[in-house]
Amino acid sequence: MIKLYSSASCASCRKAKAWLNEQGLAFEERNIISAPLTKEEIKEILTLTEMGTEEIISTRSKVYDKLAIDFDERSLNELVAVIEENPGLLRRPIVLDETKLQIGFNEDEIHQFIPREVRRVTSKKMTEILFYMDLEKQSLV
Repeated sequence: MIKLYSSASCASCRKAKAWLNEQGLAFEERNIISAPLTKEEIKEILTLTEMGTEEIISTRSKVYDKLAIDFDERSLNELVAVIEENPGLLRRPIVLDETKLQIGFNEDEIHQFIPREVRRVTSKKMTEILFYMDLEKQSLV
């Protein structure tokens, strides 16, 4: 199941939600400001990152500026506790399933959440469409 962690004021979150709906993909959405992530959920997200907290912390957030924490000098448990207490530190949206993670909205990257079988069928149909379009162009020449 796809999970969408968002906040109400986030335009990128609304884009991600709209895209998931347009694709007909089932997902669970949760506002992380009104219902903060647990330590376990934060650790789950961190296990899917490539660069750890650098990937998920919003260095442009007011919360980040206010806390003025050097994240490099904190233990994992300390970092997780700070994030749990200050959900506004997280970049949004966070889209994940059991094996994939996307931080922020990127239309090219979010396609990874479309099941592989669907992507194959779509790719095959697109190839056929392009083939017939090419044939039509050749017959017009």
